[in-house]
Amino acid sequence: MTGVRSSTVDSVLRRSARRAPGRTALRYADRSWTYAGLDEAVTTAAAVLTSEHALRPGDRVASYGHNSDAYLIGFLACARAGLVHVPVNQNLTGEDLAYILGQSGSTLVLTDPDLADRIPGEFAVRLLRDGEGSLLTELATPRDFTAAVEPGAEDLVQLLYTSGTTALPKGAMMTNRALVHEYVSAITALDLRESDRPVHSLPLYHSAQMHVFLLPYLAVGAENTLLDAPDAAQIFDLVETGRADSLFAPPTVWIGLSNRPDFASRDLTGLRKAYYGASIMPVPVLERLRERLPALAFYNCFGQSEIGPLATVLGPDEHAGRMDSCGRPVLFVEAKVVDENGQDAPDGTAGEVVYRSPQLCEGYWDKPQETAEAFRDGWFHSGDLAVRDTEGYFTVVDRVKDVINSGGVLVASRQVEDALYTHPAVAEAAVIGLPDARWIEAVTAVVVAGEAVTEQQLLEHAREKLAHFKAPKRILFVDELPRNASGKILKRELRDRFADPRSA
Repeated sequence: MTGVRSSTVDSVLRRSARRAPGRTALRYADRSWTYAGLDEAVTTAAAVLTSEHALRPGDRVASYGHNSDAYLIGFLACARAGLVHVPVNQNLTGEDLAYILGQSGSTLVLTDPDLADRIPGEFAVRLLRDGEGSLLTELATPRDFTAAVEPGAEDLVQLLYTSGTTALPKGAMMTNRALVHEYVSAITALDLRESDRPVHSLPLYHSAQMHVFLLPYLAVGAENTLLDAPDAAQIFDLVETGRADSLFAPPTVWIGLSNRPDFASRDLTGLRKAYYGASIMPVPVLERLRERLPALAFYNCFGQSEIGPLATVLGPDEHAGRMDSCGRPVLFVEAKVVDENGQDAPDGTAGEVVYRSPQLCEGYWDKPQETAEAFRDGWFHSGDLAVRDTEGYFTVVDRVKDVINSGGVLVASRQVEDALYTHPAVAEAAVIGLPDARWIEAVTAVVVAGEAVTEQQLLEHAREKLAHFKAPKRILFVDELPRNASGKILKRELRDRFADPRSA
């Protein structure tokens, strides 16, 4: 009777395939899949994985590949067979890659030919595409499949590894129940519709692109276009030709799009919905985008892997007067702000954001101590520092671990970064605290300059915008900022790099 009442990730595709079998579900490169065709491909892939690799429900299967239709089919095949999918950043190598494969206990690694040589020899490998016997090749001959044990709502379907910006990655244990609830939250908060034509260009191993957009859009029956990467020329072409009208990208990608010379000349009026998230969007950048495309509806998406990952949304009609806010909690999320003692913080006072939600993970894979630290007092502790206003809107101030202690006064990096972004020469900025004998931590800005500018000019600009204790003590110039593939700037790397005065 379990399957009669359960709602699973696999059932999301099944329902759409029955509702609109002939509708186009996915386009990738020169291939196109209807909903019925995609559903059949998932069944075949599930049969291949279980029969040829002797996989059983609960076994972990890592996916270490580039964006492709085969990557999506591999994930959905795992969900159909009751396997636990482990998406892995395709940029990881060496010890970082081996750690996730080993810590997750993965039995098999799905990968692409150009990445296969990176995988340690003790792990079995199956190519996703572009090779003899690849999963994509096997789809040419449909197979039947019946799960040994039908997946249920409480079964694990994925281990979402955290980005590891402050410590070793942890595998958030996501159930079918958690992700399906998150899909419904995304559909309602982000106004996802069957008539939308979304383009998906961020890595599918990252939870935002997969679980906030691609799977929810498959749930509503939209026509999806998948790209290898967020290539501006491709995206602009898709918009101009009417093949795409909605796009999700982190602030770093939106910054890159807005800085292109042809951004002002291309006809982008067909773009109706713009979603941003994964890291804080500088308000000056958002203002530039809105000025160039005044009819474009902007949505700010905020959350983290452990909650599926969508937690709050700021809708298009909510931006006026609060563009620095990440919005209010989505349908299935309850959130509040607490002080260092775990007590409710008054509105307008910064504190840690904590959550209660059916979207939350079950804990961290094989890490009981870290699980206990995150889940305490009946709430999940996010590690994000934020302020809640009297209308229930949240504004993220910083990560708790990124707040700077300057002379005994706590300084949030976001406010300093926003001030720097108002200078026309600043293309990108990240503010960190570096050890200092006088200040404990010196407020330090690491800047990518888009045009010639001196350290003194930027220091003076910041001092005009900020209180003296918040203004940077130093400006360090770099060619690019380190970030993970989801667009998050890796401030830990910057702190490590510049902690030694000789490295500056």
